[in-house]
Amino acid sequence: MAWPVDPTVILPFLIAVLLIELTPGPNMGWLALVAMGQGRIAGFAAVAGVTLGLAVWMAASAFGLTSILLTWPWLFQLVRWVGVGFLFWLAWEAWAGAGRSSNPEAPATETLRGLFLRGLAGNLLNPKAAVFYIGLLPTFIRPDHASPFAQALILGGLHVAVSVIVHSLIVLGGSTAGALALRRVEGLWTGRAMALGIALVAIWMAWSTRG
Repeated sequence: MAWPVDPTVILPFLIAVLLIELTPGPNMGWLALVAMGQGRIAGFAAVAGVTLGLAVWMAASAFGLTSILLTWPWLFQLVRWVGVGFLFWLAWEAWAGAGRSSNPEAPATETLRGLFLRGLAGNLLNPKAAVFYIGLLPTFIRPDHASPFAQALILGGLHVAVSVIVHSLIVLGGSTAGALALRRVEGLWTGRAMALGIALVAIWMAWSTRG
């Protein structure tokens, strides 16, 4: 029975997506900062949103919708700059909320919902995800196996799984580091450091995805 995807591409694909997920980017920086500032539960709520956003990109790629970004480069630039602006908005929100009392061990339901939605929006506006599904994923699809649609779903599913593992480890590490830091640093300065960190991530994303 033939494999739906070429078995010889699976390991190279996993290595490629692992390296991509380990490359510093908006998701990695934001998730680490959320986990450090608000705790593990909040971090995993953000991971859930980021994962759903990535799944939407995967589905769009499988249906061929990401090719629109190649047809209309201005649309990619629009996604890029809206994503950068979204990160700056998150930075401003973190700066304005610095010093407010909160319980990292039991964040409010509204907080978790907000982090989920911000993670979803942030990844839908993440040009790094767009570049992956436009430029890299098609190179692992082979015509002598299952349909391109099925191969895109399978390989995209592997990418989502790898991203969940990497992002979960970032949250676990960030929440541990945050718990240690909060014993030494006042909440005001922790929040402002988080805001500056998100702003730096936005600047890095704008620079790394420039034409």
